[in-house]
Amino acid sequence: MPSQGMMKAALQAYVDGLNRGDAEAVIALFAENAVIEDPVGTPPKRGREIADWFHQAVAMQARLTPVAPVRGSHGNAAALAFIVTTEWEGQRISIHSLDTCTFNGAGKIVELKGYWGPEDMEA
Repeated sequence: MPSQGMMKAALQAYVDGLNRGDAEAVIALFAENAVIEDPVGTPPKRGREIADWFHQAVAMQARLTPVAPVRGSHGNAAALAFIVTTEWEGQRISIHSLDTCTFNGAGKIVELKGYWGPEDMEA
């Protein structure tokens, strides 16, 4: 099982990678068999879809601002509460989100779930 420090460092690297526009650094945090459901209720992304999604996020100038410290758990999961600011349909928007991530023993993310809904978006 990954340590709390490992998981928290991975989520900080996720924030840092997106904020500097480095999709490849973010993609490298995920295991090959990873699944992303963001937002929850949309079709899961796997493999190449994950890489494409992060390249699109960088193209949309997504920037993350954590609103609380990364939270660990008594298991192999951690959570990050943040505001993402990005370009969407020609305007700058902010989304209040919470990501939960499950990790494998090597500290790679195997599952990411993003919790946010229409009421969590603002122009």
